[in-house]
Amino acid sequence: MNRSRYLGALAALALAAGGVTAQGLAAQGATAGLGASAIDPIAPVHEIPSSVDTTLVNETKGSWFVELESEPASSGTDAKTLTAERQDFRAAAKDAGVDYSVRRAFHTLFNGYSINMDSTQLGRLQRTEGVKAIYPMTQIEIPETLPAGNEPDLATALGMTGADIAQNELGLTGEGVKVAVMDTGIDVDHPDLGGPGFPNSRVVAGYDLVGDDYNAASSNPDRRVPHPDAVPDDCQGHGTHVAGIVGANAEGRDGGITGVAPGVSFGAYRVFGCEGSTDADIMVAAMERALADDMDVLNMSIGSAYSWPSYPTATASDRLVDRGMVVVASIGNSGASGLYSAGAPGLGEKVIGVASFDNTHVTARSVVANPSGAAVPYLGLGNVAAPPTEGTTDPLVDAGTVCPSVGIPLEADVAGKTALIARGSCTFEEKYATAAAAGATAVVIYNSSPGLFSGGGVVDRDIPGIGIPQAEGKALAAELAAGAEVTLTWTADEVSTPSPTGGRISSFSSYGLSPDLALKPDIGAPGGNINSTLPLEQGGHGVNSGTSMASPHVAGAVALLLEAKPGLRAWQVRDVLQNSADPAEWSGAPGAGYLDNAHRQGAGMLDIPGVVQAGATVRPAKLALGESDTRTGGTSTKWVTVRNTTRETVTYTVSHAPALATYGNTFAPSFADAYADVSFSRESVTLRPGGSATVGVTVTAPEATDADQLIYGGYVVVTADDGTAYSVPYAGYAGDYQAIDPITPVMSGGEVVADLPSVATITACAEFINLDCIDPQADYELLPDGGTYTLGTVDGLPDVPYTLVHFQHQVEKLQVTVLDAATGRPVDRRGAYAVDVTGVERNETAGGFTAYAWDGSYTTLRGDTKSVPDGDYVLSLKALKADGESWNPEHWETWTSPTITIDRP
Repeated sequence: MNRSRYLGALAALALAAGGVTAQGLAAQGATAGLGASAIDPIAPVHEIPSSVDTTLVNETKGSWFVELESEPASSGTDAKTLTAERQDFRAAAKDAGVDYSVRRAFHTLFNGYSINMDSTQLGRLQRTEGVKAIYPMTQIEIPETLPAGNEPDLATALGMTGADIAQNELGLTGEGVKVAVMDTGIDVDHPDLGGPGFPNSRVVAGYDLVGDDYNAASSNPDRRVPHPDAVPDDCQGHGTHVAGIVGANAEGRDGGITGVAPGVSFGAYRVFGCEGSTDADIMVAAMERALADDMDVLNMSIGSAYSWPSYPTATASDRLVDRGMVVVASIGNSGASGLYSAGAPGLGEKVIGVASFDNTHVTARSVVANPSGAAVPYLGLGNVAAPPTEGTTDPLVDAGTVCPSVGIPLEADVAGKTALIARGSCTFEEKYATAAAAGATAVVIYNSSPGLFSGGGVVDRDIPGIGIPQAEGKALAAELAAGAEVTLTWTADEVSTPSPTGGRISSFSSYGLSPDLALKPDIGAPGGNINSTLPLEQGGHGVNSGTSMASPHVAGAVALLLEAKPGLRAWQVRDVLQNSADPAEWSGAPGAGYLDNAHRQGAGMLDIPGVVQAGATVRPAKLALGESDTRTGGTSTKWVTVRNTTRETVTYTVSHAPALATYGNTFAPSFADAYADVSFSRESVTLRPGGSATVGVTVTAPEATDADQLIYGGYVVVTADDGTAYSVPYAGYAGDYQAIDPITPVMSGGEVVADLPSVATITACAEFINLDCIDPQADYELLPDGGTYTLGTVDGLPDVPYTLVHFQHQVEKLQVTVLDAATGRPVDRRGAYAVDVTGVERNETAGGFTAYAWDGSYTTLRGDTKSVPDGDYVLSLKALKADGESWNPEHWETWTSPTITIDRP
């Protein structure tokens, strides 16, 4: 929000980065690391992604979207054509013998069906006349929120985006703007949200599409059946929390919450029960209802990670934007799973995908230090019971660092005393447990860096345990060293204190890029440690963290912007938001002068006053550079148009600020200051009121080998002569993107844990859809030499071959063809497809896999379905790599199975 401060940071970074390049990087490669360009942060504030658990996890889907040929009604196709297509499909599928059941039919934002069907039908379904594409149905859990042991004030989060200035100085409330919240519903009785009752003065529209008991992932089939209700009340809490951030209004009541846009009206579209998961088709149905209710903005703090911008929830969202609705979606909480973990609908081409930043302040409980009288803020340690709210501790003693495991003993007798311990060298649990075992009556650990912390992994041992800031801990240690007797008096008082991670990207926030190398996320907002509304039954207010909390900050900002500039079109909103956002420094080494990855924070922190008062636009507002083109030396040129929207002549200067790159393991990437070389066709432009000029931006990617898998980025900065800066994030992939092999064995420490792909058989499974085992706990036996199958059942389990595949990267298209084992040729000259599916997600973890069953049938290019006679066969799996060209054989990865013998009884 402070544009001059932001400019100073960018200037300092540009100076620090002068001469820092990735020269010689190609010679070093990924195995050796990136040499001087690799960053090894000291005591990073946020944990670097480490999703390298290689435990085998079944991530198989049992339901599917079927897209038909024509565009849906929202794109102009008439109802008669759409009805005829659906009728023709049903008839053709019946003729082809496709065994499926319809879940939902769509025509407004998506043309087709959602169905239940096992994977043995994929080949014949894809070849059914009228089918354009098949997408796996994703189940979406109620987004995990990460409760804090404190109560941050929403006001500090509002201050991070300037929402307080927009309300108090610019007079904006979002009045007249209707914001749809697709979530767990809204507590319609909450006074901060217009309650009691539905509809009420604030929640003016909505619908419960599922009912309280619904859970898409339940083992009870009755609970997987939706039971809609007219009242979208919230029994879980997530949606109420989200709605409060968008626009709660305390109206002068003590203890209430005021959100970003307290004047908006709400539409509540409930897609979750009281617990568990929902399915993506229910989200599309909710979008269609929001469109019918003429909502202006849609917030979706939900999504399916690792997906594609072509996924139905994303394309349906894009069509909402085409119809005039601004769509905002959380980018996901899968940061620990590494790159390409962003989710749909946030990946949508026209959707505003939102990353999360941590709140700048937390409101924490405090103790009083005696004899100084100083108030000392604290957070509880792990699972240790909350301290009392009154009484005085036994005297403190300075016990030192306390890490017996590395030879650092207690430095004082703590029996009957309160142990003051320094953070560092070992776990909080070891420090706390050691002091407790030695007779301490309380443990106080002080931080090794500024700010508060709440140490995880600590087991309660019936004595209080708290963490306090570094400065307060050192002050207590100094008093003890001077000979004072120091005690702490417990209180119920609260104090506001800076968060050590405030203003940095939240550790859970998902990484881009999109698998088609589009730049995602688009923008960031406060999402870590946010206090907002909860259902009255849950206390009325509380703290949650997640990109779920960041997205409604942006949705509320959109409402303020639409109030201020009612002529703004839906497709223009994201551009102006991105232009005025503030890129943040890297959370791994704050103060070191590095900007965080553009494919992690997008344009940076939302700046509402900057958007409302902007005097220029720069379009496009983000640049996706794709993969380096070796024919041009990795150089590409894009063009941006600067437009002066003020009433005065303004000179704009164009410059470049690089951001950190990532490289290496998808699931646990490393970081490098590998910067692109950026030049401009002109360094400045002078524009009259309303005038515009185009500037060429030439970017030369940093050098990298294909094995480095380097994603680089930065910002084109356009600075007006009054010091106001407008930025455009860019990102690209250095090297040949199709060099990434999407199907790989499961590896750990350089060793093969599971040699996938592999033929397998089921040895245990609790959850079936026809022949498919979709139980995450299912047991499979890998058969590297193949096997013999009856295609019936044995001991109640399907006796069919499965192909288990680990996807380390998204796949454009997956095909499995049946070959004669003796000749190596397809069993039918017209094609023999057992599987044919579009838009395959990468697996969530390093040990995730997807299983595809084969029932002995195949489908020809003409759509005829046939069964093979008994005999020996192999399955040829082909995966079209992300962003690959189907005509280029080098863009396909292939695997051929061992011999599979079909021997029916």
